Amino acid sequence: MSNQKESLPPTVPDPNNEGERTPSELAAKNRDLAIPAYLKQDEAPWSLAWKIVAGQVRSASNQIGRRLMRRTLRIGVSARIFHPEVGAKGLRGKTLQYLEESIAQWVMSRDVLVFMIPTVNNAGLLHPSNIRLRDYAKHLDGLVLQGGADVSPHSYSQAATRPEWSGDRARDMYELELLHEFIEAGKPVLGICRGCQLINVAFGGTLYQDIATDVPSAIAHVDDAYDSHYHPIHFPQGSSLAPLFAEHAEPLVNSIHHQAVRELGRDLAVEAVSGSDNIVEAIRYRKAPFVMGLQWHPEFHRIGTPGLLDCTPILDNFLRAARETRF
Repeated sequence: MSNQKESLPPTVPDPNNEGERTPSELAAKNRDLAIPAYLKQDEAPWSLAWKIVAGQVRSASNQIGRRLMRRTLRIGVSARIFHPEVGAKGLRGKTLQYLEESIAQWVMSRDVLVFMIPTVNNAGLLHPSNIRLRDYAKHLDGLVLQGGADVSPHSYSQAATRPEWSGDRARDMYELELLHEFIEAGKPVLGICRGCQLINVAFGGTLYQDIATDVPSAIAHVDDAYDSHYHPIHFPQGSSLAPLFAEHAEPLVNSIHHQAVRELGRDLAVEAVSGSDNIVEAIRYRKAPFVMGLQWHPEFHRIGTPGLLDCTPILDNFLRAARETRF
């Protein structure tokens, strides 16, 4: 029997501070560390494939979300309509659809893209199309209803008390459909002047056909000074506009309208009224994130005019709603 002791394998320090291990033990551990966890757990191939696909979907979704947030907003503006004059030649004998420059520039001042939304005529004999107004609501981020001609009394089941107050029924039908498509799509809407009145009519409200006639005690809401004619407004209790303009007790707004909200439509709230006669100056639809109408023209407010309301916070809230709802 030999007196020599059985030799032991050399040991080396374990870099993970788990004591000394032999080279073979360290090699085995390193092999284990190199094996992905899912292989060591004997995971089924279909489960592994599902995890890979799910990870790819999450990555693609995150990329799409980041691109959407970076994409410039696309805001639609309803068209003003010039109807052909009987017997006229040239452009006056054509139907024209157009934007007033100031409304486009006001919206674009916040670095967004503006698109005029034309009427659609699916039954047209000359240039038929399958495009619908709902397609614009699907692809645009928000809607501005610009001012213009009177809303027709027929749109709120009344007859015109004077011929010159008959309004534009064709434009009413186009914009009412447009309004409902954007609301249905969950997109924000901002109505200006006529657009404010149209929102009220869309929800069953009525209008004063002529303020001076229907409310003799009212102040003048239209004047030869046009967009330089101002009057004060105030925000009733509960108005969402009040916190935006807390420093303004009775700010001035321009006044270029002879019609106004009379009976308030369903699910609408009054956001602002005229300072002395309580004529409605702003409304909000309570069952949507942002559907608001302003009776004045914020796009005509000149920066630096003393006391004149800076409506940029309203525009910013509208655009914020557009960003939040475009997913």
